[in-house]
Order: sequence, then structure tokens, then C-alpha cells
Amino acid sequence: MAVLDTANIQEHYQTPTSHEIEAATKAFLLHNLEQKIHLLAVMPVQEAVAILNRCPLSMVRVLLDKLAEQDEVVRVRQIASGLGLINSEVEPDGDYLSNSVMSHVWQRIGWIIGLALMGVVSGLIISHYEDAISQLVLLAIYMPVVAAAGGNAGSQAATLVVRALAMNEIRPRQWLQVMWKEFRVSLVIAAALALVIMGRVAFATDTSQLPANFSIYAVAMAIGTALMIQVTLSTTVGGVLPLIARKLKLDPAVLVSPVLASIVDITGMAIYFTTVNAWLGLI
Repeated sequence: MAVLDTANIQEHYQTPTSHEIEAATKAFLLHNLEQKIHLLAVMPVQEAVAILNRCPLSMVRVLLDKLAEQDEVVRVRQIASGLGLINSEVEPDGDYLSNSVMSHVWQRIGWIIGLALMGVVSGLIISHYEDAISQLVLLAIYMPVVAAAGGNAGSQAATLVVRALAMNEIRPRQWLQVMWKEFRVSLVIAAALALVIMGRVAFATDTSQLPANFSIYAVAMAIGTALMIQVTLSTTVGGVLPLIARKLKLDPAVLVSPVLASIVDITGMAIYFTTVNAWLGLI
């Protein structure tokens, strides 16, 4: 391995075996900080990625920060991209506190404005179903519940997948496995949450305000079904979205949360009113 011979480090590089990587990592860890940085600067990027994959994340971040200070920004991005730590070519250099306010603004503002404009779609969906709300005011009470539940479940899944990407536990090509796993997880979570909300609607609602032609149990089933569909969809999308961002060389930390929030808002209202109307025959 090149860790022990930096003179001819770039010549005739071959993919190392697992045993060689383990031996090289042990040798790498024996060096002091300056030597480690020098080795990272001269060894092949593939080898650096293989070695750092076996090092603690805290150490990796320190080494990459120090390497960047040596004007090796391009190499840092190559290594970090291989490790799944940097996912955007537009991500500003430096760390969070050292970057200027405007660098953070330009990194985020485009997505925020664009997705805020998309939020108008949610308002249009709600206005389209004004008649349904006027027939059954109880529906308006649980609109935020469906939206919030979908957003929370999706964000939780996205956070776990982003962390798994950063730790190099998964790759974008494994999107189908991630989607299948998150779908199964979402079914259990959605079913449990739907039962809780259905119980809340059925047994803690003042039925005196309910129109005579509606059963509180039917309303509870309709809301619970809509909630289950929304949570299942949001969790599955939340799990796959970071992988899509990573594949497109975008930064999941910047992209996933606002995009997921917009998706949940729009699909949440559409799913909620479509399901409830079909179940209860409102319109």
C-alpha cells in the first residue's frame, strides 16, 4: 500500500484488497497529524477514501479541515465525496462559522424561494375542497395533524439516510433497498399513528356538532386512512430523497428538508381530501 511508500505513490495504482486496506489503516494511524495530512495529500484518492472509511468520523473531519488549509481543496472534495460527506459542488468552502453570511444565503435562498412559491399549490387544493370543509368542519381540525405527521415521519427517515450516507453505510445505487426498508418501516409507524388518531376522533370528539348523516366512526376511519397513506408515502419519499440528491451531486443537508416539506404539504392535502371525500361521499 502507498501509505508505506509515498515516492512512487501515483504510479500503477491497483485496487487494494481488504487485508491491504486494514494493514494500511493501522500504519496510517501510527503517524502524527502532520504526517497523516502529508500522506492524504500524496496518496491516490481511492486509497485515502478506503483508509478514512475505517477511521472515526471526528478524526476524518479534522484531517480534511487541515488538508483544506494546505490549499488541497480539490483533493478534500474528492475524498469527502467518496466518503459521502460532501454532496454538492456549490457547497461553500470552510466550516460553518468561518463561512460568510452571504455564502450561506446564496447556498439556501434559491431552494427556499422556489419551494415557497410551490406552497401556493397547497392553498389551491384547500380552496378546491371548501365545500367539503363546510359540510364537515371537523375535517379542518385534522388537516394540520395529517400534514405534521407526514412531515415528521419523512424528516426522520431523511435524517437517518443522510447520516447513513455520511458514514458510507449506503450508496445511491442501493436506493431500491432503502425504499423497500423505509416502506416496511412506514407501514408499522403509519398503522400505529392511524390507530391513535382514529381513537382520538372517535372517542374524544363532541358529536353534538356532527351533522346527522355522518357517523363519527366513519369519519375516524376516513381520517385514519388518509393519515396512514400520507405517512407511508412521506416516509418512503423521505428515505429516497437524500439518495437522489446525492446522485445529482446536490447537498442533502440543504435540499432534503425544504423539498420534503413542500412535497408533504402538497400531497398531504391532496391525499387527505381525496380519501375523506371518497370515504364519506361528501362531493
